Amino acid sequence: MFMKLLIMVVVTSLLLIASVGVAEDRSININLNTIPSDLTVPPVVHGEPAAGRRVWRGNPGYEDWKVQHAIYLPRDWRVGESRKQIKYPVLVEFPGNGDYQNALGDKSLGGVEDCKLGYGIGGGERFIWVSLPFVDPVKKGHTTQWWGDADLTAAYCRQTVARVCEEFGGDAERVILCGFSRGAIACGYIGLRDDETAKLWRAMVIHSHYDGVRRWNYPQQDEASARKRLERFAGKPQFISQENSVEDIERFLSATANSATAVRATLLTLPYPNHSDEWVLKNIPERAALRRWVDEVLR
Repeated sequence: MFMKLLIMVVVTSLLLIASVGVAEDRSININLNTIPSDLTVPPVVHGEPAAGRRVWRGNPGYEDWKVQHAIYLPRDWRVGESRKQIKYPVLVEFPGNGDYQNALGDKSLGGVEDCKLGYGIGGGERFIWVSLPFVDPVKKGHTTQWWGDADLTAAYCRQTVARVCEEFGGDAERVILCGFSRGAIACGYIGLRDDETAKLWRAMVIHSHYDGVRRWNYPQQDEASARKRLERFAGKPQFISQENSVEDIERFLSATANSATAVRATLLTLPYPNHSDEWVLKNIPERAALRRWVDEVLR
């Protein structure tokens, strides 16, 4: 038995679906939390950024706000000769909603510091990793529930990416947007909100939910609005994973095959029922597949 990794590739006007096996026979009922982790996400501390350290940073214009992002410089981060920095690919990540827990032991607190995907992809090396807030102008801080102000969040995102590339050697041509749950929806809802934000991304890693697939309770969450946002990413690659099944996302994307919204999507069904991003911290075939995909799109 093979757990299927579905790969969707746009060729001219056709959406082709192929499948390859992740060669391991596992039940979809295995609780992910029973599998030991080989990675531990570093805590966010106050202080100056340094190799192997994850720290809080604020942006100019927000000095009186309680809103910050977290930046992690990889253990192999170095400053190059002649004061020119070596260029590093950048993983930018939005967190899930807070106040979530289920009977399997999955929890999501919704904080900037709770992001995991970027660390799991790089394992602490090679990539600069940035965890972003959802900016709430009423609280003047990060909101753990939904968007705050979506346009202001997108603006904070653009400002942060520009600073990371300028100050720490991030490669503006190799920036990948990531997100889990609320953060997965944010890849479309925030990351493709306007042309200026959408052009930042080389690719996306989207885990558990997808913009436009399910109705929630916020403005412009409908399919038509989501497809309009998706047009800004047409032709670029997305790695899309979800627990139990990706059929709902596959149906949504299949409808874009002959349209301006068609993307190059790789879909992965995780063999666990957990609504969790913890899988990237474990030595499992699905993480290996994600890492191979990231390496390929960056080449």
